[in-house]
Amino acid sequence: MTSQPLIDDCFLHDKDRLRHHEALAILKARLNPVAGTEMVALADAHGRILAQNIIAPRDVPLADNSAVDGYAFRFKDHEPAGGFFPLEQRIAAGHPSDTELAPWAAARIFTGAIMPPGADTVAMQEDCERHDQDGKHFVIIPQGLKKGANCRKAGEDLAKGTALLEPGHRLRPQDTAAIASIGLNQVSVFKRLRVAVLSNGDEIRRPGTELKHGEVYDSNHFLLRGLLEQVDVEIEDLGVLNDTHDRIVATLKDAASRSDMLLTTGGASRGEEDHILSALDELGQRHMWQLAIKPGRPMMFGQIENCVFLGLPGNPVAAMVCFLLYARPVLSLLGGGPFPEPRRFQVPADFEVPKKKPDRREFYRGTLATDENGRTVVRKFDRDGSGLITGLREADGLIEIPEEATAVQRGGLVDFIPFPG
Repeated sequence: MTSQPLIDDCFLHDKDRLRHHEALAILKARLNPVAGTEMVALADAHGRILAQNIIAPRDVPLADNSAVDGYAFRFKDHEPAGGFFPLEQRIAAGHPSDTELAPWAAARIFTGAIMPPGADTVAMQEDCERHDQDGKHFVIIPQGLKKGANCRKAGEDLAKGTALLEPGHRLRPQDTAAIASIGLNQVSVFKRLRVAVLSNGDEIRRPGTELKHGEVYDSNHFLLRGLLEQVDVEIEDLGVLNDTHDRIVATLKDAASRSDMLLTTGGASRGEEDHILSALDELGQRHMWQLAIKPGRPMMFGQIENCVFLGLPGNPVAAMVCFLLYARPVLSLLGGGPFPEPRRFQVPADFEVPKKKPDRREFYRGTLATDENGRTVVRKFDRDGSGLITGLREADGLIEIPEEATAVQRGGLVDFIPFPG
């Protein structure tokens, strides 16, 4: 690790349960970027977080060129020539002409070809009529064209010196295309974070084994692995640990020595068989525990030496909600990016909640639909259990209900966070 990811002092809040905005403030205040940098080929840069400024070293496009297959000419010659132009040149893409176009003449030109000197307008070939007379070639160009029609000007997309991208930006396909357009074949990016993932519980078994009475399959591992792959990190699977304090302590200590983040599910409460919390307190510092949200109350945040620790609840719905709200922005910040806020938009509720507990932010699984009036509305999954993966699978995103709300009225506006946002 190249820098200190956390403010290394003991911190404990003095409230039984933190509100959502307070938890975010603690995460932002106590975290720093940790990832080093490396140069990668542009072909391998998609999804990586940029570590350099990208400045256009030249105009894009570099010269005026044709946007269509057609005929290039001087616009000022159009009316006097009556639209009847002798063909003087033929210019294909990649084969520019240095010969200036004569007055009253036109050039056959193809998409992407550099405009001949003197020409400023292009007529599309399907709008023109070719004519041969006495062994000479002519083109009839229609009236009504505007000056500069179908001509892409130099620097139209990017002017030399334009700042394209800044450090911290996660590269999308359109970003790598823009970088390619200015001629760069490699870029500096932040190294991928190393994230160790652990499931905890005597009842947890990996798929492929036969269950005994009282056991369940480890769906959380595959849920979190898929979510982590979306943010492009190196994943170490620590497997499933039984509820044995000494083994959990030894495993967390060893993994923390080689990881940027430890991500666990289960064992986050104060029960006699919940050892993750006590292991964190023994090995490092706990900076946050118990949130005033539903689902996801027992989420933990702390550190073991220089390794960030996030302990997610054991129920799959709560684990995914906490990952999206807290773990994903933490990973972005540690990896050199921003601490992103979810993208919300307001939608009429096609459901009602007669009574909601105040002072707690709640997140329902929601599906977008169209009502009988053609409006986009959001519908709540009909069951609230934190262990119901079906609700995650059917939902389009999360419905966010703030702490001050005590009910949800049908037709009232609610905040909706789509899963991609």
